[in-house]
Amino acid sequence: MKKIAVLGVGNILELDDGIAIYATKYLEENYTFEPKIDIVNGGVEGINLLNLFMEYDYILILDAIEIEDRPGAIYHIPSEKLTGYGLNSGGAHEIGVLQCFDILELMGRDLPESSVLGIVPKKIDVKIGLSKEMYTQFDTYIKKLLEIIEGFGIRVEAKEKHKSLNEVIEHFRDPQR
Repeated sequence: MKKIAVLGVGNILELDDGIAIYATKYLEENYTFEPKIDIVNGGVEGINLLNLFMEYDYILILDAIEIEDRPGAIYHIPSEKLTGYGLNSGGAHEIGVLQCFDILELMGRDLPESSVLGIVPKKIDVKIGLSKEMYTQFDTYIKKLLEIIEGFGIRVEAKEKHKSLNEVIEHFRDPQR
């Protein structure tokens, strides 16, 4: 069985840019996976994620992506087709996920299989939370994410106690709660 990670990247301090971070926390709180997969909050770590890319056979990257489309549009893009899709292009991400692939190639290391499940943001602003459009699309984003995971032959089971998106966001506003 492949060693699989779901990696959320983004900045919760920049409104819709944090959607992938909320999605990873939502997965951790509400689902179990068999066989186990690792769910990683990569935040704005960028190049510091390089070791992660050496440990896994497949990485599903979650991110807000800037594509000319309506806010909330969801794309599942194989990593070899990422050029030009605006993944981690600037901002707080600095040297991002794509540069990890470049460095692995320069090191002569095998690249993990990977893809991006991206969602087009409505607004990037200094604020914790999500725009109305991202709230509306969040369940669809999670459903697509779970379909991809199940496509690997992984059994997904909802936990008895369910945390809402609002509870997940509140966790980041006040981690002591």
